[in-house]
Amino acid sequence: MGDFREAPATVRVAFVSWLAAVGAGVLETVLVVTGDEVQSGLVTGLAVRAVVFVTAVVVTWHMLAGRRWARLTLAVGLGVVGLSSLLADPFLFLAQGNSVTALLADSTPGDLLFGAVRALHIVAVLSATALMFTPPSNAWFDRRVAEIPPSLGSTTHRR
Repeated sequence: MGDFREAPATVRVAFVSWLAAVGAGVLETVLVVTGDEVQSGLVTGLAVRAVVFVTAVVVTWHMLAGRRWARLTLAVGLGVVGLSSLLADPFLFLAQGNSVTALLADSTPGDLLFGAVRALHIVAVLSATALMFTPPSNAWFDRRVAEIPPSLGSTTHRR
């Protein structure tokens, strides 16, 4: 996939941030599975998360290599859809008139750990998404597209 040392720092840090986001997602999953509450649909949820996590890591490697489709996939799939799923419950909680102070007062150490990991997850997604679209990153993805030989972009084959 190329020499990743050529990628600008913004792309390399975005890569690490995406891996941190996936790691936070894995840790959140572990915390939920090992928690006290019984979860319905646990096996299905774990399977879906496993597919998302593995796919995210594979696509992140392609992003690091300068693949524009990977950058777009991460931005839309994780930066918009995934981030929305991370923020939906907290926004609903606040929209229902609940208090953050009361929530913190009633939280267990496990709840606080989950909240801290979720906050890290959100920061990692926001950082990675923003870093992928900085001027040095844009130049990297534009240059990588320019390096593709025209014959590889064609769907017709010459004999």
